[in-house]
Amino acid sequence: MRPDLQQSLTRSHIDPSELSTFQRILLTTDGTVTDMLEAYLSEQMQVVKLSESIVPVAYDIPLLALKKKTEAIERKILLRGRISRKNFIYAESILIPERLDKQFRNELLKTKTPIGKIWLEQRVETFKEIVDSGKVAAHELSQYFNIEPDANMLFRSYLVFSKQQIVMMITEKFPESYFRKSF
Repeated sequence: MRPDLQQSLTRSHIDPSELSTFQRILLTTDGTVTDMLEAYLSEQMQVVKLSESIVPVAYDIPLLALKKKTEAIERKILLRGRISRKNFIYAESILIPERLDKQFRNELLKTKTPIGKIWLEQRVETFKEIVDSGKVAAHELSQYFNIEPDANMLFRSYLVFSKQQIVMMITEKFPESYFRKSF
């Protein structure tokens, strides 16, 4: 495993040997999570938008090189199995509209297409950098996964770069009890 990803897991007190193979893949690769889920589960995923709005950010976000009052898109979604109707991933994103191509921004705001699929369809060149991973209590997200509020969720946060600038930060979460089967 890359040293930076190993450090992220260690810093978060996650022992990689206690994770299933697929959980490690979800937390440490920079691939598109929708594609990984579809391959693993043999089921198409659909986006369920919980919220999406353009808002001025309330404070500077140095990690995104974003100043207070800059407009950002705040987006919260679930990735749900089309057939099973089961929620597998919760994701929240902060996107900087002024750094996105107009066509990408329109597709994102007007459709329910996952971000990764839009990247692929529009041939957007991206680089992803995982900046954090860890374990947190589900709290209010428990309702989407039929788990207890104090159950743990695993997460990863990453920056997405395009045209050599940060265009968004995404945090993806899933219940620790999911994807336990190892091969």
